[in-house]
Amino acid sequence: MHWLYLVIAIIFEVGWAIAMKKSDGLSKLPWTLSFAVMYLLSAGFLALATKTLDVGLAYAMWAGVGMAIIATIGIVFLKEPAGALRIASLALVLIGVVGLKISATAPKPESTAPATQN
Repeated sequence: MHWLYLVIAIIFEVGWAIAMKKSDGLSKLPWTLSFAVMYLLSAGFLALATKTLDVGLAYAMWAGVGMAIIATIGIVFLKEPAGALRIASLALVLIGVVGLKISATAPKPESTAPATQN
């Protein structure tokens, strides 16, 4: 269930970022209200996800995946520039998120502390 909460948090993160852009500096009330509601929902679902996920992993995935989706939407739909450096940077963020996920599921190393003798 915690992964579902994280996915919902990311969806609301993408929503609030787009609403923020459409609000024209928070000057358009419907978009401003949408921004505020989705921001709170995003944070709320992220908090639910961190009840069982490591906060570092959950936050990195929330921020990284959300940023990648938002940047892609900006490039595809909002006509933002898509230079090679921007695309490479997005790839590096996603590689970092995948690395954190893999490291979170890797088996924990056994303790190397010497055994105590009586």
